[in-house]
Amino acid sequence: MSAAQEWPGREAPATRGGTAGRSPRPCNGDGAFRLSGGEVAGFEPVDPKVSFPELERRILRFWDAADIFAKSLKAREGAPEWVFYEGPPTANGKPGIHHTEARAFKDLFPRYKTMTGHSVGRKAGWDCHGLPVELEVEKEIGTRTKRDIEAFGIAEFNRRCRESVTRYVDDWERFTERLGFWIDTSDAYWTMNTEYIESVWWSLKQLHGRGLLFEADRVTAYCPRCGTPLSDAEVAMGYEQVEDPSVYVKFTVRESGHSELVGAHLLGWTTTPWTLISNEGLAVAASAEYVMVEQDNERYVLAAQAGEAVLPDARPVGWGANGSTLVGTRYEPLYPNVQGAHRVVAADFVSLDEGTGVVHLAPAFGPEDLEIGRREGWPVYKPLDDEGRFTREAPEFVRGAFFKDADPAIIEDLRTRGLLLRAETIEHTYPLCWRCSTPLIYMARSSWYIRTTAVKDRLLEVNESVNWYPDHIKHGRYGDWLENNVDWALSRERYWGTPLPIWRCAERHDTAIGSLTELSELAGRDVTGIDPHRPSIDQVTLRCAECGEEARRVPEVIDTWYDSGAMPFAQWGYHPELDRGREPFGQRFPADFISEAIDQTRGWFYTLMAEGVLHFDSICYRNVVCLGLIVDAEGRKMSKSLGNVIEPMDVMDRVGADALRWYLLTGGSPWADRRVSLDILNDVVRQFLLTLWNVYAFHVTYANASGFQPESAGVASQDRPPLDRWILSQLAQVAGEARQGLDGYDATGAGRRIARFVDDLSNWYVRLARRRFWDPGGAGGTDTEAAFLTLQECLTAVARLLAPFTPFVSEELWRNLAAGRGGLPESVHLCEYPEPNDSMVDRALDEAMHAARQIVELGRRIRSESKVRVRQPLLEAVVHYPGDHDALRPLLPLVAQELNVKRVVFAESAEQLGRWRAKPNFRSLGPRLGPRVKEVAATLAGDDGSLAARLAGGELATVTTSSGEVSLGPEDVDLTQETAGGWGMAAEGGLTVALELEPTEELRLEGLARELVRLVQDARKAAGLEITDRIELGIQTSGDLARAVATHRDEIAGETLATGLTDGAVAGFRQEASIEGWPVTITLRKK
Repeated sequence: MSAAQEWPGREAPATRGGTAGRSPRPCNGDGAFRLSGGEVAGFEPVDPKVSFPELERRILRFWDAADIFAKSLKAREGAPEWVFYEGPPTANGKPGIHHTEARAFKDLFPRYKTMTGHSVGRKAGWDCHGLPVELEVEKEIGTRTKRDIEAFGIAEFNRRCRESVTRYVDDWERFTERLGFWIDTSDAYWTMNTEYIESVWWSLKQLHGRGLLFEADRVTAYCPRCGTPLSDAEVAMGYEQVEDPSVYVKFTVRESGHSELVGAHLLGWTTTPWTLISNEGLAVAASAEYVMVEQDNERYVLAAQAGEAVLPDARPVGWGANGSTLVGTRYEPLYPNVQGAHRVVAADFVSLDEGTGVVHLAPAFGPEDLEIGRREGWPVYKPLDDEGRFTREAPEFVRGAFFKDADPAIIEDLRTRGLLLRAETIEHTYPLCWRCSTPLIYMARSSWYIRTTAVKDRLLEVNESVNWYPDHIKHGRYGDWLENNVDWALSRERYWGTPLPIWRCAERHDTAIGSLTELSELAGRDVTGIDPHRPSIDQVTLRCAECGEEARRVPEVIDTWYDSGAMPFAQWGYHPELDRGREPFGQRFPADFISEAIDQTRGWFYTLMAEGVLHFDSICYRNVVCLGLIVDAEGRKMSKSLGNVIEPMDVMDRVGADALRWYLLTGGSPWADRRVSLDILNDVVRQFLLTLWNVYAFHVTYANASGFQPESAGVASQDRPPLDRWILSQLAQVAGEARQGLDGYDATGAGRRIARFVDDLSNWYVRLARRRFWDPGGAGGTDTEAAFLTLQECLTAVARLLAPFTPFVSEELWRNLAAGRGGLPESVHLCEYPEPNDSMVDRALDEAMHAARQIVELGRRIRSESKVRVRQPLLEAVVHYPGDHDALRPLLPLVAQELNVKRVVFAESAEQLGRWRAKPNFRSLGPRLGPRVKEVAATLAGDDGSLAARLAGGELATVTTSSGEVSLGPEDVDLTQETAGGWGMAAEGGLTVALELEPTEELRLEGLARELVRLVQDARKAAGLEITDRIELGIQTSGDLARAVATHRDEIAGETLATGLTDGAVAGFRQEASIEGWPVTITLRKK
């Protein structure tokens, strides 16, 4: 019987498989299960009902016992370095689900590069300092202000901070291990350790010596809750949409070169009414036209461009001039504050796109305002204390009020005094503290800065050498940040941080210190053993080298982002003056790869690059993968208040780490926000992991039943059937494409290509080759051996392909299928990544198989539309294929098997199969063509079928009308078939398939017999039988089903491993069902 005449789609006997209730075979340490004589035995049985979390815990125990991570590092000693930097997390809280994505990506690429022959050091790190830690401790001890902390005691407060940092390290290490993130936490760097701090001090001393670290009075973003300035990078992390007042304020002219303006109001606009207390001037655009208008018997001066929007009912009073003529105009102060100010100046930053063209200036609270105030000689009036509250210098009605809370009182005061035109509200973005969410104040104060503006051009130049993923970040989000670079506000008026290593005497002579050794020399005593944090370091004094006076350390600590940006050198304790850390730093700088969330463009990505340029005039990293945010299934940010937080350890205990990793790595562009929920992850398990697992379980189950031994199989690939050669061709290609994707840092593309291969393996190769694996007696010969060997090769290659993505299930496959066989490594993570093999690629066969799959898909579509069961055999399929018939012909038996037809034949033309007719889809074409749709209808009515056939195949067609040509697509027409009676037809991409849909009586009974086989197979599974178990079978039925049993008794018995088939009942398992309305009772028992 030819392949085309065989029963296509017949299932081999069902399996229960599994290891329940069995004793495992002894493992000899290399991963292979061996018989007592030493030969490699069959595979360990596989349970189809796998628990991936339990599997992963078992693999974790193996990795730990066999020290696989360390072995993977040792195996690559001396190999070319590929450098990865770990962006240090702060371990002052338990890890959240948002930490999983970066750790998945940071594990994927080092694993891959290790498998491709590189030495990849993986040093962990912990970010220890800064506001995140301090705020956590403040919650614990109940402090609310800096005064509270100082009353509590800086020493005890910092002790608590150190304790807080280390408290959750165990949780982080368990989380890291459970996720399968291989990183060396035993040799982690800690930014609070003395050597790290000394390395940071060394770098700051160099900047100070070059004049790049300096103190200045500037307007800077300041958090009144935390009591410290913030850098622009930190400010950028905290912008939120807020609602603020929008007020139009009257500034009454007192003196002017235009006498007619005296008594009129310069109309100002602001969204920060609280700053009006400190108003010292007004700015106008010098070249813009300003006008005076009258409304409600009051006169207003504002930009002509703004007049209609702000005062639509006002009437002009005949005065107008350029803004430059207003310069020097004096007005009545809103509130008494300073002398010699309160006049109009010109400024380039005045915008006419919003407001009135008259900008209120408060030098204490705006950088441009301060610059103008200094130029004009105005005093800086700052009636706010460090907690953001108005001081006694302010008007009485706002004293003691928090700055934002004072807005309503100020607005009401202005209204009462007749100085408010109107008050509205506006929605806009406003910076909040990135850690405590308190509104920030831009406030003049003394701070220490790094002059990053001095290296702006070099930063832009270095950025050109970085590969950004996505690429648009380079000149977009990140490039814009560099273009608008401002000096780095480095100092923090806080407690738990790297102390700023500047000692100052009363004469304000500064000494920068680079190490505790240097400090000991200048202090005249050994302080190398002290804690370099506050308050211990604050108690160390020295003699000023310039004047001999006592010098004390300035009180500030530094921005914790500087700590993390120093990790390329500080993780090694790098210190040229102490001759420390040169070699490891030199070997591992710059990094080949870093990856964090996209908001790090203003954070770690920037500080790394800035410090790389400032200290080494070098690029700091070559490739950076930006990651999106983790949100819930509805796209909302996860928060406890919404109740949508999911815990990562719980997720991994329920669906497994592999499912979580796979989704994060391949679920979409890395930089897009990723929706995460248990339902989504369960879909990943079902759609991908279980597909792979089922193929693996199938292979092991049937290989064990057939006695297959991969090390003794020897069918050359060129001697295998076309189906085998095709899947091996696909495997050769996927290896190259996965490498290409991962070399280009495209985890999603590489992973999805592997997933398509797994789908091909499961839903095409195994489906079509399934019967070749059923050989319990070993009589199948080379065909069965070729099938097993092909699937074995595919699965072991997939294990290696997936190892960086899903390290647990990959290890499971490798350990059972390959480890120890033929000297293969004990772990898949000690293997090489698969290489592309061009000699295995067969493009002609690939093209022919693609056509075969298209034919099958079209045939299935015909069956579905005609409501003909898949198990019902049909007589014939006729195919019009415009490609190479000789290449496709060897695959026709597979096509016949899948379509469940007795034969497949070629047609010379599509017209032989029938004719397509097309009519206009008026809903689509009417709005587009209008009256011309009638001409299209006429053309289609006269079509000989060729135009409609192209449209049926998914192609475009062109119709000529009186107004020109019209392009039509399949969506523009309604298609119908004209075929011979009892036939169905479908077309796509030049292929046309027709099926004879009316089975003969003989075929109909054969179809019923197949349905009976399916019922018996289901009953075997339900009864818990093994695939090799023989049974006694009883089928009780009547009518057409009874005739089908009588006609196909031997086939039914053979397919179900029944040693006997009776029309009566068998004592044992019983199951009732019906087919086409005919009741049937299946009874069976194990023989």
